[in-house]
Amino acid sequence: MTVDATRRLRLASIGPVLVSEDQLRAWGRAVGAQVPVPAFFGLSGPLGAGKSVFARAVARGAGVSGAVPSPTYNLVLSYEPSPGRRVIHMDLYRLSEADEVIELGWDEWVSDPEALVVVEWSARADGHLPESRWDVTLTAVPDRPDLRRLEGRAVGTPPTLPDLPTGAGVGVP
Repeated sequence: MTVDATRRLRLASIGPVLVSEDQLRAWGRAVGAQVPVPAFFGLSGPLGAGKSVFARAVARGAGVSGAVPSPTYNLVLSYEPSPGRRVIHMDLYRLSEADEVIELGWDEWVSDPEALVVVEWSARADGHLPESRWDVTLTAVPDRPDLRRLEGRAVGTPPTLPDLPTGAGVGVP
């Protein structure tokens, strides 16, 4: 296998690795600042795993300076920190069926060429997810409330992600 092929394979997944909440925030800010639009991040993991922490950090990195509340009740929040760059933050926790995303204007949000789309509980949109995306899973680490297990998988041809922060990435079996 060539070096380029090996690099592409490595870029197609993240982890699993252990990260602190501060490292997760730092990486989210780097994602928001460096990843070109359009980009889609589908987040999964149990309540309290860090999905909202990551989503807020992406918004901050993209330049959002005001409040970044959780869209748990609004379902969709949109920010335009600069011309030609939007952050769409969705939380699908309250949906009971995948087709409900259509009523939210899903197709318009997901196909926005100027958007970083970050969707918590993205599996609830099964069958409607874009062909190119990052599926990111976060889970708490038993007996280590300061750490999260981070795993990511490229689907299709999403943009390349920035490296994890220094000190992150302790391997997980």
